[in-house]
Amino acid sequence: MQQLIECVPNFSEGNDLNIIKQITDQIESVEGVRLLNVDPGKATNRTVVTFVGHPEAVIEAAYRAIKKAGELIDMSKHKGEHPRMGATDVCPLIPIADISMEKTAKYAQQLAKRVGEELKLPVYLYEAAQPDKERSNLSVIRAGEYEGFFKKIKEPQWKPDFGPTEFDAKRGATVIGARDFLVAYNVNLNTTSTRRANAIAFDVREAGRKVKVKIKDERGEEQEVEKIQPGSLKCVKAIGWYIEEYGIAQISINLTNINVTPMHIAFDEVCKSAASRGMRVTGSELVGLIPLKAMTDAGKYFLGKQKRSTGVSEKELIKIAVKSLGLDELTPFKPEEKIIEYMLQNKNDNKLVSMSLTGFADETASESPAPGGGSVSAYVAALGISLGTMVANLSSHKKGWDDRWEEFSNWAEKGQQYKNELLRLVDEDTKAFNRIMQAMALPKGTDEEKAMRKQAIQEATKYAIEIPFKVMQAAYASMEVIKAMVETGNPNSVTDAGVGALCARTSVIGAFMNVRINASGYDDKNFVNDILSKGKEIENKAIALESEIIKTVNEKIGS
Repeated sequence: MQQLIECVPNFSEGNDLNIIKQITDQIESVEGVRLLNVDPGKATNRTVVTFVGHPEAVIEAAYRAIKKAGELIDMSKHKGEHPRMGATDVCPLIPIADISMEKTAKYAQQLAKRVGEELKLPVYLYEAAQPDKERSNLSVIRAGEYEGFFKKIKEPQWKPDFGPTEFDAKRGATVIGARDFLVAYNVNLNTTSTRRANAIAFDVREAGRKVKVKIKDERGEEQEVEKIQPGSLKCVKAIGWYIEEYGIAQISINLTNINVTPMHIAFDEVCKSAASRGMRVTGSELVGLIPLKAMTDAGKYFLGKQKRSTGVSEKELIKIAVKSLGLDELTPFKPEEKIIEYMLQNKNDNKLVSMSLTGFADETASESPAPGGGSVSAYVAALGISLGTMVANLSSHKKGWDDRWEEFSNWAEKGQQYKNELLRLVDEDTKAFNRIMQAMALPKGTDEEKAMRKQAIQEATKYAIEIPFKVMQAAYASMEVIKAMVETGNPNSVTDAGVGALCARTSVIGAFMNVRINASGYDDKNFVNDILSKGKEIENKAIALESEIIKTVNEKIGS
């Protein structure tokens, strides 16, 4: 897997789209970086940019963007609702794939050093990149904001980690660090009162609020002292503000660890606090990007509260999440632009399964050898488990079976997992075939070229054996759901599950044919013998299980 880090710089400009574009052009000028999202806010006068790539490319792109922002943004004229201290206010790096937080922090330090030394800009490290944990919190570093930093930077304890100990009136200062994935999330209220919004923010944020309490001293006399009363949610930062653009107050939330406090829990907690204070939550707003799992988890959470099956499609889970959280109240919510996995998706990865039914049939029937039997076998199994999953969902919602909704919901979720894996393998099988064709097309003019070509063909052939074998495994495994639905599911749909069993068995037999024919061209006979033996065992089990399932179906329909 390629090492990937994400960078989410916040620039102190949210109105001038020309300035924003000049900054993002710098990011896109670096090869190996993909710009995922640009999210300007007028009221905050701040733009959150998200891009991803391999570490060296991300560092270069971030440096160029910080340089350009310093040239174009004049902080002495900046006004906005969001706390800020510089043209590039904050620039976090986030580990995404095959890279540790420790290594990501090293890259953040490398970037900070370069910005400080080459751009002569005061730079502070934060979160994982800051060795001194007393100054690792972003809000503590930024306290006093731009206006207060001319004095603050002269204090010994606030000497920058890199760059001059002089506050730049035009560019300000910047904070660079490494952190876990952070979700910036705003909850909308039916009030215009910043004070009341802040009260809710203090209720829920981990830092809570200062309260005065009475205690007795050694002499037994009562004294009033201040103490911190923590909020109800861990790993949550929040403030209240008024957004003129929308004419409402919001709770601005940073979810610093969505594994501890996910978005849907934060939303519900704000709803509870607002209601206790005579206010209502009208919706919410996602700033920047969010992982797919956070959205599907939210969908499952709200379906679970309704005692509805959570074993629905990914698309349906996202739809439920959007509607339940009111993410489309202020602007349309476009999953393809807001979910990080969708932004990184290569359309060629699911070319076949994105086709219409007619398109897939036409492509299969064309003179092209792919998609062939392997891809069709995977798709047949996907249809089979889809039928089993349908029966699970119907059973979960069946009148009079309310006490069993969770049992069938779990079966439906399992079915969705098999379905998704089999759909992935539809395109993967065709890619495996194409790998062989590409290897066959390699030059063979010299002995060295012949040797390289032979090795490439062997590697591609092995992959072309492994993919249909995975189809066999997934198709056979999916029969556990189908069998359970024939035995315990909605009796009115027993024949649908029965057809699912026929599809699964067909898939196993068809995929095994592909394993066998591809294995004939592979030189490692120990590998071949082992996989053929395993494949035969799966085929026999699938045939026997299908026969058992169909027998049960026939008994239930009385024939």
